[in-house]
Amino acid sequence: MPDTATAIHELVAPERVRVGLPGADKETVVDALVDLLKGHAAVNDLSKVRETVWEREGELSTGVGKGLGLPHAKTPAVTDTVAAFATTEEPVAFDAIDHEPVQLIFLLVGPKAAKSEHVRILSRISRLVSRRPVRLELMKAQTPEEVLDAFAEAERGLR
Repeated sequence: MPDTATAIHELVAPERVRVGLPGADKETVVDALVDLLKGHAAVNDLSKVRETVWEREGELSTGVGKGLGLPHAKTPAVTDTVAAFATTEEPVAFDAIDHEPVQLIFLLVGPKAAKSEHVRILSRISRLVSRRPVRLELMKAQTPEEVLDAFAEAERGLR
């Protein structure tokens, strides 16, 4: 059965990808990712998006292991699902479940009504990044386009 979730490489635009994002702590890098959503047509209130992302992070860390941080939230401050992605310049402590720092961070924010899509996308990104070759390709990428190409190639391998 084919995977019908939203394609990651189509969800994230190149202008919402950062390679080698500087930042020594979780707060700095997550805030920088939220800032990448500024000006997105689906974002009505960036400060509310930031507040909701941090509220969700306060409930339980979104450091899912294997070097991936997956901050996410559902909020009426967006009219459609939006995302941003970064590789960090240095490993960042993220309170991950495996206690390892992260260097891959995927931010997902969606409207409350899109709960099932939200879960499918979170699952898809987790499945992709759980694969060591995918993580290596993402870390090797030098441009946003190379990041999106790495996601596209990895998604072709999903069944």
